[in-house]
Amino acid sequence: MKQYSLGEFEELVLLMVAALHDEAYGVAILENLEKELSKSLNISAVHVALKRMENKGFVKSRFGGITEDRGGRRKKFYVITALGKKMLDEQHELRTTIYKRIPMRSILREISFGR
Repeated sequence: MKQYSLGEFEELVLLMVAALHDEAYGVAILENLEKELSKSLNISAVHVALKRMENKGFVKSRFGGITEDRGGRRKKFYVITALGKKMLDEQHELRTTIYKRIPMRSILREISFGR
């Protein structure tokens, strides 16, 4: 089986897909990420990340119904796959393991020297 990686932006998009569950589509993902990150993002970057992750098997997509408010276009909804959830779990475990290695005494000493 091919070993895939997950970039930082892809990880954030994948986390938001999982959080939004059945309501995850491009604009909803974008708006929620912008709110969480307090910065503007590009919708094209979100779509590229979704396409890459779909090719890797981290998400699956389906089209919603045609609506007049979208000019007859359909929303493309995304859901996380078992592989995508496994990748998020692995990323979380890795980050947590490294974070726990930070020596707290050193940090506290640095803070006290800064005063």
